[in-house]
Amino acid sequence: MREVVLDTETTGLDPLAGNRVVEIGCIELVNLVATGRSLQLYLNPEMPMPAGAQEVHGLTDEFLADKPLFADKVDELLEFLGDAQLVIHNAQFDLGFLNAELNRLGRPKLSNAYVDTVSMARRKFPGQRASLDSLCDRFGIDNTKRTKHGALLDSELLAEVYLELSGGRQRDLGLAPEMAAAGVPGAAVQTRTLRPPRPHAASAAELAAHADFLKTISEPLWLKVEA
Repeated sequence: MREVVLDTETTGLDPLAGNRVVEIGCIELVNLVATGRSLQLYLNPEMPMPAGAQEVHGLTDEFLADKPLFADKVDELLEFLGDAQLVIHNAQFDLGFLNAELNRLGRPKLSNAYVDTVSMARRKFPGQRASLDSLCDRFGIDNTKRTKHGALLDSELLAEVYLELSGGRQRDLGLAPEMAAAGVPGAAVQTRTLRPPRPHAASAAELAAHADFLKTISEPLWLKVEA
């Protein structure tokens, strides 16, 4: 199964109010194993960066000034996504922004199936915090490099969180032979030599004791003859 872990950074919280996407980060998974393929896009939002948004992700007007527009990179993004299932933390936020960008270009909305890891976390840990940082702490995932939000870094962390939410590292074990046969990276299969069977034949005394025990059973089923 091919999946793409996806995250975005934006100029604000509401795409319908004119806020835009400024970064997209994607990590490819096959059978819950990262393949090494990723996509990171910085985009010129065609608007000044609000101070509040810059505090979150650290992307400045100067940094984004020479970056391509979403229209210039939309085909590259859609080709990378393909028909993969998307894995997104708070999916309605990111999908809302991406679909707003597509709508501005007269393109159809994304039709990919998706998994919302916020919903997964709340089902698995009801009443507990479901932020990405909280889940990293819960699962012992190193997020010390996350001093600012960044779409690609957050996607890498989310891929690890998603693996844990999906059942942890053991989830890979049953799929390892199939993934190795398909040439999926990280799917090395360990083989082991089985011990030869050891005989455990009953002794003469044990056989005699067993025969005596059978004589104590009245009307044993194995001696009955069907009518």
